[in-house]
Amino acid sequence: IASVLRAWLDQCSEDFREPPDYMCLLKLLDYLKNNMPNSDMESRVQNLLKQFQNQEVEAVDGFCSTSSCGLVDGEELEISNPEEFSSFQDHVVAEQLTYMDVMLFRRVVPYHCLGSIWSQRDKKENKNLAPTIRATITQFNAVTKCVISTILGTRELKIQQRAKIIEKWINIAHECRILKNFSSLRAIISALQSNSIYRLKTTWMFVSKDVLLMYEELSEIFSDHDNYLTSRELLMKEATSKFANLDSSEKENQKKSQKRLQLQKNKGVMQGTVPYLGTFLTDLIMLDTALQDYVEGGLINFEKRRREFEVIAQIKLLQSSCNSYCLIPDQKFIQWFRRQRHLTEEESYKLSREAESAADTNILSPKSQKSMVKRISTLFLGTDVFTPPKEQPPKSSPVGGSSGESTDSASVSSCEFNHSETEDVCVTPVSSPEDPLKKSSVGSDKGYDSDKGSISSDKGSSSKGSISDPGSGSDSGSIPSRDLGSVPSSAHRALPVYNRQSEGSCIIRVSMDGLHDSVYKSILITNQDRIPDVTQRALLKHNLEPDAVEDYELVQVISEDKELVFPRDANVFYGMNSHVNFDFILRKKA
Repeated sequence: IASVLRAWLDQCSEDFREPPDYMCLLKLLDYLKNNMPNSDMESRVQNLLKQFQNQEVEAVDGFCSTSSCGLVDGEELEISNPEEFSSFQDHVVAEQLTYMDVMLFRRVVPYHCLGSIWSQRDKKENKNLAPTIRATITQFNAVTKCVISTILGTRELKIQQRAKIIEKWINIAHECRILKNFSSLRAIISALQSNSIYRLKTTWMFVSKDVLLMYEELSEIFSDHDNYLTSRELLMKEATSKFANLDSSEKENQKKSQKRLQLQKNKGVMQGTVPYLGTFLTDLIMLDTALQDYVEGGLINFEKRRREFEVIAQIKLLQSSCNSYCLIPDQKFIQWFRRQRHLTEEESYKLSREAESAADTNILSPKSQKSMVKRISTLFLGTDVFTPPKEQPPKSSPVGGSSGESTDSASVSSCEFNHSETEDVCVTPVSSPEDPLKKSSVGSDKGYDSDKGSISSDKGSSSKGSISDPGSGSDSGSIPSRDLGSVPSSAHRALPVYNRQSEGSCIIRVSMDGLHDSVYKSILITNQDRIPDVTQRALLKHNLEPDAVEDYELVQVISEDKELVFPRDANVFYGMNSHVNFDFILRKKA
């Protein structure tokens, strides 16, 4: 028993972190006092209890009071003052964002990221589930909304001034890259690719060529090419490196990058790595969806546990690396960041239209929904995804959200999720502004290729890079079989894939007609599943009564004006059109 307890306390001490009562730890302490009095084990448990209690006090008195947790009495939210924002140096902003991200990421309880836990967060009884993950999501969305409000919040800004703010945020994103903070880096890029910022064609024309090139390079990190292979390989490469590896293709940017990097090295302090947590969340949700807990004979599916452990181990490794950061909080910036009033989806779009009328942006419409970068909503919410909105004023807030609310992941500007949680807000990135980049002589759009067959899903960022990243702006869930070569050799069968039928199974997306067409659930189907089975599973996923199967029909969306309606007992796997997206609608029968 002592051996097991020692290993448990040393390797998985977070299992006992249960504030504020720490019931399990106290029970263990009581057991040790009775059975192993004055032992090394007893003192170890007492020290762990004190450590947890001290960390809880630090969280309340320290970071929480200096972040966006709440306002001091008499303090009000405000729209950013351009002069005040401009007074902060780029590297200072990046360092402070990294400081906040590090504080939150280090506190994440890794096993809370498991699909079996995180996927249950929407249930009423689980509203306080995984608070450390929710806090990370809240911070991500706060950064995204801050970018949008600083660019659009002041009506009096001239186009050149607005372009300067965009340039400043791109430079801040570059500084985040040097600090290896991929969380805030992605938040900033996502905000700049949101519809309300993306459509500002004239403003983007005033952004300097060098900065646009830097922006494109940073965007390429999160390109959906090969299922986000670039960002995954980069994360693996830099997870334990002392400093960022900046292999910029542009000479001017390379000189600037190397100069800033040298300054960091001269300080003599190693850097950690802050990942984009949404990747891991969706990886684990899809693993939980695709693999059963038990195999034939009621035996534990250890293959599933191994794959989940690879992802959890990587999170722990990155948390460990974050101890290398040596950042000091700047109260002036943190107070400014906390005071920012976040614009709603409608407000940001309206301000964007006021800044530049629709007539000026017609030729700058997005290439395709598939070419959009993956939104924060998918990454943080896993199977709950928002379809990118078209270029038109939003009619109303999405179901379940309120204008003041904010993983797996910001929609037209600072949109709300379909959850009531304040941390579940999102910005929907779209492809980077085409015309400004083209006119700056940047080559073809390297990043968001709409011609790629499958849109993948933030899958297994295991330490071996086994399962791939979720898809593009139209977010999907796919686990490409090509990436499974790095999975342990005991895996005999490829995981199910979105938009591809493989070995008698695949993953489809089902949205509810009449509720919110842009919210869908990912469902695993096999070649044995018929309409009633799939319909029942879809109803359960959407928290509807599963017994109402007879009242609904399942429809595959072929195109904007074509649908495939399935007969009552049809085999979904063989009956579906495999040459279009695996997108379905569950519609109540007339």
